[in-house]
Amino acid sequence: MPETFPVVFQVTTEEAGGRLDQFLVTKIPDVSRARVQQLIEQELVVVDDAGAKASLRLREGQQVKLLGHARVEPLRAIPEDIPLDLVYEDDDLAIVNKPAGMMVHAGAAPTDDERNRGTLVNALLHRFGRLSGVGGEVRPGIVHRLDKETSGLIVVAKNDETHRNLAAQFSARKVKKTYIALVHGWVKAERGTINSSIRRDRVRRTRMTTRGSGGREAITHYLVRKRIESDFGGFTLLELKIETGRTHQIRVHLSSLGHPVVGDVLYGAAREIKSHADRAKGRAADKSDPSISLGRNFLHAAALELRHPRTGEQLSFARGLPQELEAFLERVEGRS
Repeated sequence: MPETFPVVFQVTTEEAGGRLDQFLVTKIPDVSRARVQQLIEQELVVVDDAGAKASLRLREGQQVKLLGHARVEPLRAIPEDIPLDLVYEDDDLAIVNKPAGMMVHAGAAPTDDERNRGTLVNALLHRFGRLSGVGGEVRPGIVHRLDKETSGLIVVAKNDETHRNLAAQFSARKVKKTYIALVHGWVKAERGTINSSIRRDRVRRTRMTTRGSGGREAITHYLVRKRIESDFGGFTLLELKIETGRTHQIRVHLSSLGHPVVGDVLYGAAREIKSHADRAKGRAADKSDPSISLGRNFLHAAALELRHPRTGEQLSFARGLPQELEAFLERVEGRS
């Protein structure tokens, strides 16, 4: 963020028609879209000296003025009575099957409630009362994470000794994680490894990218479970194992192959998938074509293997696809 204010930006011909929040993300270094939306909500952004909404479409020649820093309340963990799908629990750890739509811990969001409420950490604090403190006050018990719109298995540490042991297992790549994903298009090879470093996108700060230098090592292995030809196009059901745990790793890697995860609009997937059936007969697409959509990413952490920090016993856990993903797969395959 700039140190001195106000900061004035002029909308060019090329930038005209874009949203105000997207415009500012490209103009302000190292700022997320959520932080930009906070600036707009707190009336710290004006367009031609008038207040504006984040969704405002800009016109050529308009003047966008940034007036100051956003006032950000500190993140916090708040015990909340939220149902949990508890797969396993003992005195040292718990395995939870996280639903899509739930953040693991408090983080970036436009409003205070969205930043702090409804998280997995909040549900865990209500259920267990006390968790490991190694991760800090905002992330008690959290050894690894899943993206908000990714479902599946996550391990939670109840005490500091367990946390440090699990963290060491992750660092040594001894924890085995298996994911299931449905992607657009037919992946050609039956199996393969994606070994492309990942860094934050310098333009779109909410995204990660495999392009450019300076990224961190990231390794993803994939196996084709099924190729699907449907009225809605081609899809591939994949089983994936990761050696590293970079932010958005699987999503970024699959998008880099030209096969984005279904539902993952951030990395190039269509928000709405139109039927191809009539187009295959030579008729042009129109708004009346049947369509399907998925309000989350088709990515599920299906299996988790680790060694128990206290006993040394090898533990293995698995959970199948949640109902909404099974239903979507049935629709794509024409089984419903």
